[in-house]
Amino acid sequence: MTTDLNPSGTPSAAQAPKFKPFIRQTIANARQWDRLSPDLQEAVQVVSHVLPFRTNEYVLDHLIDWNNIPDDPIYRLVFPHKDMLQADDYAQLRDMVLGKANPAAMAELVRKIRLRMNPHPAGQMTHNVPRVNDAPVKGLQHKYKETVLFFPSAGQTCHAYCTFCFRWPQFVGMDDMKFDARESHELAAYLKLHPEVTDVLITGGDPLIMNTRSLEAYIEPLLVPELAHIQNIRIGTKSVAYWPQRFVTDRDADDLLRLFERVVASGKNMAIMGHYNHAVELRPEIAQHAVKRIVGTGATLRMQGPLIRHINEDPKSWAELWQTGVRLGAIPYYMFVERDTGPREYFELPLARAHEIFQEAYQMVSGLARTVRGPSMSAFPGKVVIDGVVNIAGEKLFALQFLQARNPNWVRRPFYAKYDPKATWMDHLKPAFGKDKFFFEEEGGSRSEYGAEAPGQRKVIPLISARQEAAAAAAASGCTEPNAA
Repeated sequence: MTTDLNPSGTPSAAQAPKFKPFIRQTIANARQWDRLSPDLQEAVQVVSHVLPFRTNEYVLDHLIDWNNIPDDPIYRLVFPHKDMLQADDYAQLRDMVLGKANPAAMAELVRKIRLRMNPHPAGQMTHNVPRVNDAPVKGLQHKYKETVLFFPSAGQTCHAYCTFCFRWPQFVGMDDMKFDARESHELAAYLKLHPEVTDVLITGGDPLIMNTRSLEAYIEPLLVPELAHIQNIRIGTKSVAYWPQRFVTDRDADDLLRLFERVVASGKNMAIMGHYNHAVELRPEIAQHAVKRIVGTGATLRMQGPLIRHINEDPKSWAELWQTGVRLGAIPYYMFVERDTGPREYFELPLARAHEIFQEAYQMVSGLARTVRGPSMSAFPGKVVIDGVVNIAGEKLFALQFLQARNPNWVRRPFYAKYDPKATWMDHLKPAFGKDKFFFEEEGGSRSEYGAEAPGQRKVIPLISARQEAAAAAAASGCTEPNAA
């Protein structure tokens, strides 16, 4: 990008680009649309009925190489593809879309396809929702003792959607699978009851789709003396890659940075959890300038993202991303394993290959970039990292450990699984040394949200959403306000 910066380092208001999103209904208005073949255009129109689609002019103009379609990694990152659906599902949906089928019939087919895609991985809706007075607290998740996740309702969209996103149900109108909070007082009230919590992660969607005044309304209540135990306020965001103008040229970009400074001045750490998927996202001048402006406030910027087939299998891309980030003042944090949700079969890589890619990239960087951890699975019992492939007593094994866990006693305890070159997720692995269970299963845990299912079997958990549960509880008690508790 060639945005001209004034002496203060910020483009003038006249130069500042305005955010312009494109969705399925408007993508044909983008000047690049005609560069797609009819087959690719059809795939976008059909698949986006099931999986969300949203992008913007910055992504289209500066991140995608239109001479390398459809293999360009950012194109695959934001545009839906035919192979994301099973062949029969695609054919049936295509016929409905092109034939302008009855909307109700199409909606029913779309919902059936979505429900087969494990829309709430790792039990995020059934096992992580906290309770107060035996009622679920809407818009919160509390999986690990130290950390609470908060989902403000105004932040449940993004500047552009990633096709692999594990929170895709947030964006597609599946209201019974949303976890969003319309008020901030329940968050503060919950935190005051839980002094063990040190970290609040404001996430979505993307909280930085909100204007600064709205974001401030959620953050300011966390700075009161009664919440002195909250040490770190995190914001999970893809805007650093998809819309860096949020920190540089947006009308309230300076206000946002002043908010970061107030958090730091209060004695807390302001941590921006920047989602990056490819080195190209940090090459534009404005993307690098955004990083410098963020860290200039005293906030930290940590870089994280999943390893995804078709997009970032090249170790050199990861090494470049981490090296560039470190040079700008960011901290490489996590390489994740792609979650078992959505078009999983399209994006997943064998764990063995994931380890090889991480190891190759890790070997290319200096110690300053070796803060990164991975490849890590955010599985049901916790964050499980693949430490290596080893041979013990003649048996080839995966060496594993928890970096975070539902039970803190499991953290950093090494354990082993039989080497399986085809395994792509935790529930595909089998314990080593002839055991039937991993150590945490023997202590009452589960490797999978599917409970005692045989490894490798995949099914969708029957859902009772937090909203439905609250309504049922209210009805049972005779209360007409589900959130009264």
